[in-house]
Amino acid sequence: MRIARALWRLVLLLALVLACLIPHLVARRRGPSRWPRIFLRRAGHIAGFDVRITGTPVLHDVFLVANHLSWLDIPLLGGATGCAFISKDDVRTAPVLGWLAAQNNTIFVARERRGEVSRHIESVRAAVSAHQPIALFAEGGTGNGAHLLPFKPPLFSVLLPPPRNILIQPLLIDYGAATSLMVWPDGESGIANALRILGAPGRRTVTLHFLTPFDPGDHPDRKALAAETRRRIAEAMEVRAQAASLAGPSAV
Repeated sequence: MRIARALWRLVLLLALVLACLIPHLVARRRGPSRWPRIFLRRAGHIAGFDVRITGTPVLHDVFLVANHLSWLDIPLLGGATGCAFISKDDVRTAPVLGWLAAQNNTIFVARERRGEVSRHIESVRAAVSAHQPIALFAEGGTGNGAHLLPFKPPLFSVLLPPPRNILIQPLLIDYGAATSLMVWPDGESGIANALRILGAPGRRTVTLHFLTPFDPGDHPDRKALAAETRRRIAEAMEVRAQAASLAGPSAV
């Protein structure tokens, strides 16, 4: 049943791509298209997840920095906020996924090539100037949902000095009882991971905790900025863990 459910959801996702394609291409000829956000929101729903929001999201002139557990973070966060993402450069060449990512103004960066950091900073600045929210998974990989990986400071350079009045809004992505489902085990292939998540029965809720935004200009350098952002998300994660422990165990 899990495989059949996963395949059915994949069929629905493909149908969603085809349904959104022509309206998006037409809208893009006239200006910014709302269809990538529509696609991402509905894709998250097809995958079996509903989104709950706490806090007040800032939806323009903002740099959203979030923890990262799963590829599903992208449609869930993108559908909720309309943000563009900063992504590893190898996503650009991935069949279908690379093209879909580009339609949402994804900024592709080669993080391992330090000589290109300045070019990436200019790409991010250009995206910021378009007023679309920019989302960064600053850990540089997926975590276990209980602890944050170290944050990567280089792309925080785009905010020092800030290109204009722009804020950083830390964000905690919280899958609650579904965290163990979402965590990507070592050695699991991308296909196996997608089939496992898409094949899970029932519906689940992910909570996007939008934390208090702050002015990046109040911090002296990119390392301090990365550390402060990480501290705020880690504190929110600890609060959620304590609340969950008081509530008692729940089934996934």
